[in-house]
Order: sequence, then structure tokens, then C-alpha cells
Amino acid sequence: MPTSRLEHDFLGERSLPADVYYGIQTLRALENFHITGIPLKSEPLFVQALAYVKKGAALANRDLGVLDPVLAECIARACDRVAAGEFDDQFLTDMIQGGAGTSVNMNANEVIANVALELMGKSKGEYEFCHPNNHVNCSQSTNDAYPTAFRIALSNKLVGYRQALEELAEAFARKGEEFRNVLKMGRTQLQDAVPMSMGDEFRAFATNLREELLRIEDSRRLIHEINMGATAIGTRVNAPDGYAERVTEHLRTITGLDLSLAGDLIEATYDTGAYVQLSGVLKRTAVKLSKICNDLRLLSSGPRTGINEINLPALQPGSSIMPGKVNPVVPEVVNQTAFYVIGADLTVTMAAEAGQLQLNVMEPVISFALFTSISYLTRACHTLREKCVVGITANAAHAESLVRNSIGIVTQLNPVLGYETAADIAKEALRTGKTVYDVAVVERQLLSQEKWDEIFTFENLIRPHFIK
Repeated sequence: MPTSRLEHDFLGERSLPADVYYGIQTLRALENFHITGIPLKSEPLFVQALAYVKKGAALANRDLGVLDPVLAECIARACDRVAAGEFDDQFLTDMIQGGAGTSVNMNANEVIANVALELMGKSKGEYEFCHPNNHVNCSQSTNDAYPTAFRIALSNKLVGYRQALEELAEAFARKGEEFRNVLKMGRTQLQDAVPMSMGDEFRAFATNLREELLRIEDSRRLIHEINMGATAIGTRVNAPDGYAERVTEHLRTITGLDLSLAGDLIEATYDTGAYVQLSGVLKRTAVKLSKICNDLRLLSSGPRTGINEINLPALQPGSSIMPGKVNPVVPEVVNQTAFYVIGADLTVTMAAEAGQLQLNVMEPVISFALFTSISYLTRACHTLREKCVVGITANAAHAESLVRNSIGIVTQLNPVLGYETAADIAKEALRTGKTVYDVAVVERQLLSQEKWDEIFTFENLIRPHFIK
């Protein structure tokens, strides 16, 4: 059995191992692009989407009489096997490469062609029977095949991310119910404000994240508009009449997604606005997650010299020198994930702006930024929920003692005594170290014990109603 085979392109001939399914153009990409070290196979949904696109194209070309039905069927069967993940190890091009994704597109064309050849009883590289360009890439360009596959993969990847975010929000909501009767101090500008329920605080975290679920769905709808059939620059060159519409119909069936053909294919071929919007949504969620993690770190700070209203699960020793120290490592790692996503959003912004004329050649770095951002945020949501949120406990007695001894509760007296008097009580309590109760009731006798008890019931502190 031969151990190698020769392939050629217009730059010359190269030798490839006989057993690989990729071809000469993939080989050149492997030699040229050593950037991330992360190969295309690390995004199996992208590989799957490329196979979907190639299958849809083969079926449309068959319908329109451009491809022989038997050959189209072999290509479609090869695409099914690739979509199932059987050949993921053959997708090796770096996630960031020059050429606007040509290397990725040719990697798919070559693998699918060689799988189809084997289905036909031929050997790899016998491209006269099934050619990567002439047949697998028929009626296509990288400039419509790559972004269409990218959008399909993004949409499918967002499903898992949305579920992870929804589960995290639900975990916060359950903690909100668990802590509904825990009295604590609310804070603004890191200073004591007014009392509240810890349950309300955690329910607000859930609400804050649930708002993002709608934004994700909005972004998914935007990326469902595709330019398949535009070919090189949107003029449909080399594509038969009706191809764009037919291939879009096939892709809707193959993917189960509500895909639509862009109304202006020239505009759609260079426009990356949908990616900018999606990236902005990811950044928005990252900012919210980071803010929540900052709050968790503050609320658990101490334990003796901080706020210490909640306990985070102890996962690992926190210091190589300080015995007994435990750090909020999960909120910290989610913070860092958020910083990455925020930076990736700038990458998407600059790459989208850098496209010239009829094509944005920077789409590979956009795909890398969005794929990694979604992956990292998905894992961050899982980690935050599983390793942190579900195990949070409340230091209810300590939290309530902070409220009872706080000067901030003087705000409850405004309707009864007026702002000026309440401010004077606060000033005296702060100066002497006495409680608001000591100053207002015991010393100045501005309130009766009955009135104090009416205002400062547990229920009225957590869910206040107006008392005059």
C-alpha cells in the first residue's frame, strides 16, 4: 500500500500522507498559519455546519441539473458523515488565517471530496471523479459558504449558551426564595443605605441575567439571514438561476433553523453588523456576570473583618503562606472570563470595521472571537452555578445584627421625624458610637417604644410600607 499520494494546485505539486482526507490546499494552510494553535476541529459545530452547507449546495445543484444526481448523492452522503463528527480529526486549519476563510472552505471541500470518492469505490485524490472545487464547491465561493456555515454554527452554539445562562439565573432565583426572610443591609457607594431582604438581592441577580435571554434570541434571529448563493461578491456569478433560493430551502430543512436569504446579496456579503451586535450582547452579559461576581466577593469578604453576610463554598486552600485562608476562586475566574469577552468584543469591532469594499477578509478572527467567547461564557455559567451559587449559605444572624446596629436605619424615621431631625440623630449616633435606637428613643425620647416597634418590625424592614 502506498504511504503517500501526490496532489497539485496551480502553485505546484505536493506529497501528502496517503491516509489523510484533506488535500494540498489544507496542507499549505497548515504550513502557513501557526497563530492560535487551535485547529478547526476544536469547533465541531463549525465543522458540522460546513458539511450542512456543502450538502445543501449539492442538493440544490442536483435539482437545477448542474450536478449529476449520483455524484450529488455521494457528496450528500459524505456530508452526512462529516456532520456526524466522523472526520473531525481531518479539520486542522488554524482558526485564524488569512484569505477570508478560504483555507477552512477548502479543508471542507477536500475532506468531503475524498470521503465521497471512497463511497464511490475510488481512491483519495482521484479528483477527476469528485473534485473539491468543481463538484463539492460547485456554485459557491468561500465568501458565501464560509459565512453561511459560520452563522449556522453560531446559532447552534448559542442554544447551549442560552441554556447555561438560564440555569444560572434559575439557581440565583432559588437562592432568592431560600433567603427571602434574611434581613440585611442594602448598600450604595459601598456605604450603608437601607435594609432589604437578601432574597430580593438574589432574585435581582436572576432578573438581571434573565433579561439577557431575550437579547440572545434577538441576535440569533439576525444571524439567520444568510448570503448563500451570493458567490464571490454578491452578483451570483457561476451560480445557476434560482440556486440561491433553492439552497436556502435545503439548508432550512437540513439545519432545522429559520434561515432566510438576504434581500441584497452584495450588501450581505461584506456586512458583519450581525456579528457586532451578537458580540455586544455577549459583552453586555459578561459585564453583568462580572458585576454579580464582584458583589458575591464583597458579600463574602472577611470572614472576620469584612461584610461576611454570605459564605461561598470552600473549594481549595487560598494561600501558600496563610493557613486557613479560602478565596472566592469561582467568582474570580468568572471575572477573568468576562474580561476576555469584553476584549474579544473590541476585536470583533475592529475586524468588522476593517473590511474593505465587497468583502470583509477579517471574518476568521471574528469567528474565533465569537466562538471562544460563547464557549468561555457557557463554561463560566456552568462553573458559577455548580461550584458557587448552589452552595451559597447566608449568615442570617450576623446580617441582621449589621442592620440593627447600622445608622442607615434612621432613614425609616424620615416620615415621622423629618429629614433634619433624622440627620441629627444619625450624626449623634456616628459621633458617639451609640445606636439610632439609643439616641432617638432612650435619650431624646422622640419616639415611643410602641412607635419604634411598629416601624422596625422584621417585616417592615424587609418589605417596607409607609408609616407616618
